[in-house]
Amino acid sequence: MSEIIVKQLSENEIQEKGIRSWSTWSCDKSEFPWEYSEKESCYIIEGQVEVTTESGKTVSFGPGDFVVFPQGLKCTWKVNQAVYKYFLFD
Repeated sequence: MSEIIVKQLSENEIQEKGIRSWSTWSCDKSEFPWEYSEKESCYIIEGQVEVTTESGKTVSFGPGDFVVFPQGLKCTWKVNQAVYKYFLFD
């Protein structure tokens, strides 16, 4: 299975991908299991999150991070600071 990808995008890349026209999602401080039935790309506007995969790998991300979750990923989300993001399922 693919890994979670976290990277920074330039303003030009944000515009090219049309990120600001994507749907948005927010969540208060919490912890919950999640399974990705399809690939998700998201751009974090605010908040701090740690995602731990079934294999035990933890990935952290926050404002300005572009994150890609592979299809089939099973993980636990730990929202340390309320999160607000743009997202797109492919």
